Amino acid sequence: MHTVEYSYLKPEQGQIWLDLGCGEGRHCIGACNQQLPITVIGVDLGFQDLIKAQEKWRETNDFHQQIGLPELEPSHWLNANGSQLPFADNSIDVIICSEVLEHIHDYLSVLKEIRRILKPNGRLAISIPRRWPEWICWQLAEEYAQVEGGHVRIFNHITLVREIRELGFDHYRSHGAHALHAPYWWLKCAFWHQPNQPIVKKYHDFLVWDLMEKPKLTRTLEKLLNPWMGKSSVYYFTAS
Repeated sequence: MHTVEYSYLKPEQGQIWLDLGCGEGRHCIGACNQQLPITVIGVDLGFQDLIKAQEKWRETNDFHQQIGLPELEPSHWLNANGSQLPFADNSIDVIICSEVLEHIHDYLSVLKEIRRILKPNGRLAISIPRRWPEWICWQLAEEYAQVEGGHVRIFNHITLVREIRELGFDHYRSHGAHALHAPYWWLKCAFWHQPNQPIVKKYHDFLVWDLMEKPKLTRTLEKLLNPWMGKSSVYYFTAS
């Protein structure tokens, strides 16, 4: 499940892409799958997540070979802190930072590091939870924002875009994503202390089915709902 639209980042041969806070590697694998010779680097503070990301990359590549698809471009994995990245100034062409900043108290230090390592005219994709669906989650379950490694804030999106622009970026595009996932999280929070509730499991099974089958009806419905109730908001910038 990809939140970022790779085509909006204008991929080109020979670029270096960095997925900052890559987790288990979903955007890294997607970036490797563009059939362009680019270098993809996944960075995360969680060592176990990086191990899982490597495993998923290998599994995806093996599956591609079995069904006759081109091999994935190689991916590199690095355990590092987002506010102290081991890259030279102006060395990265494209950076993806998806569903990361809401977990970090000093998120501005991460944004400053991103600006330092991104090349002039380099592209940045940032995604964060949309404000009002996230607010509902916080109201339904106090524990939602108290789990270890959980969300520490609800962003004011206008303020965040302004802060990023003030660091030397131009905002050129935005969109919503994963509208059908918002009700799942509301249900999960509403039944936080009853995780085995049938309705929560049935909705999760529906999302898995939708992800695998991609039926036209639900794909169209989500596209129509994304602008106003997408669980995530995605913003695209160029470094000025």
